[in-house]
Amino acid sequence: MTLEGGCLCGALRYRCTVAPVDTGYCHCRLCQRSTGAPALAWASVPVEHFVYTVGEPTYYASSSHGRREFCNVCGTQIAFREQTDATLVDLNVGSLDDPTAAPPRRHVWVSSRIPWFDTADALPRHAEGEDGV
Repeated sequence: MTLEGGCLCGALRYRCTVAPVDTGYCHCRLCQRSTGAPALAWASVPVEHFVYTVGEPTYYASSSHGRREFCNVCGTQIAFREQTDATLVDLNVGSLDDPTAAPPRRHVWVSSRIPWFDTADALPRHAEGEDGV
């Protein structure tokens, strides 16, 4: 499986050559604030199978452990990864050329869900991360 995607203006493009190992919706305040949306749909892929094919991202340390990667021209947020020893890249599903290729499997951080926003699905919901982090 090959996943490709990029930013709104096309200055930043990427490719991943394997299927996602995890997918879901994140309702945490960091994802809400960094996207301006009530939730973020993401797909985790192994870092060794992910590459930027056009352009280089700009990085923002959004927490003590993670960084956001985005286009420095149009501002599109592409990904999140751990700042040190990252094994996964969490792609923003909306940046995929074919977002239907990575359907969500679960919800995380629903303890931060905005009360007026909900999705019409029966996916598992976790108050925090699935493992409590």
